[in-house]
Amino acid sequence: MKYQIGDEILVLQTNEEGRVDEILDDKMLIVEVRGVRFPIHSDQVDFPYFKRFFNDKKIVPEKKKEKIYIDQIPTERKPQTREIKASDGVWLSFIPKYSFDEFGDDLVDYFKIYLVNRTNDNLTFYYQQEANNALQFELKSEVYAQKDVYLHDLDFSVLNESPQFLFEFSLSQQHKKKAEYFETQLKLRPKQVFKKIEELKEKNEPAFSYELFDIYPDKIIEPKQGVDLSGLSKAGFKVINNKTIKDYKTPVRSVVDLHIEKISDNFQGLSNFEIVQIQLKEFEKWYNVAVENMQPNLIVIHGVGKGVLRDEIHNILKTKKEVKHFVNQYNARFGFGATEIFFQY
Repeated sequence: MKYQIGDEILVLQTNEEGRVDEILDDKMLIVEVRGVRFPIHSDQVDFPYFKRFFNDKKIVPEKKKEKIYIDQIPTERKPQTREIKASDGVWLSFIPKYSFDEFGDDLVDYFKIYLVNRTNDNLTFYYQQEANNALQFELKSEVYAQKDVYLHDLDFSVLNESPQFLFEFSLSQQHKKKAEYFETQLKLRPKQVFKKIEELKEKNEPAFSYELFDIYPDKIIEPKQGVDLSGLSKAGFKVINNKTIKDYKTPVRSVVDLHIEKISDNFQGLSNFEIVQIQLKEFEKWYNVAVENMQPNLIVIHGVGKGVLRDEIHNILKTKKEVKHFVNQYNARFGFGATEIFFQY
């Protein structure tokens, strides 16, 4: 179900805007339009953002054409994905491509998507783009240090399906101190992207970007008991005694609270999208700790709200091989605001 309680919707038959008031099942919604609540099939409504973006255009009188001389023609600006200083991480960049309507206003037809590598490492990557939990594009390739690589075009209408971009990175030349690979992902919301597009027009910029990571992670070295590790110490590795290893490891938690005020003291002024990204990073951290310590289960408190964070977490759990199953049911302590994860090893 791509809709959530509180989402703004457009009734296709009457072209009226309303709001999702209740979700009956995968195919039926209760919507409220001008104070009236009624059931409707989910395929008979849509998000209103596209209507607003394409149709809310003012008709302006045609300006009288003036002569343009050769020295008045502006030089063409070279397309750029993003002005990023050296060693500033890896980014996913979106370059909108426009067409013009009958009133001369520019409309976005599609995006050209680039992977921007502003690190000093050559990276091999496996990329997947999904929408509505269905794979739409995948690519295995390499991006060189301080270079960009074109991935593919993304039709503007796909934004209505909240597309997701998943990456698995590894160093093209393996380093003994660096992780063999690591995964990261990004999910876009239509409203948030429309805001980005309007900001581009106001600032006359060619693209908007999202950071995937800043520094390629180091390898976690876990010494085995009874093995002589003096050679590692001499080579510069940090060796931890088994008796004191608990002082270095992240303590285990059976319950993790993802409310933003529990995670950060500086969240005022952040957008909802930025807050959710912080919460998801915190979730991934404690999920990995649970798996490393072979916990049998983990409770994640995500709250109720509109269900955005809950749905994001559930989508991630569906891809994890260590997850046996998970449940989001009423709990005397957390109500419906928590999900319990059960692991298999």
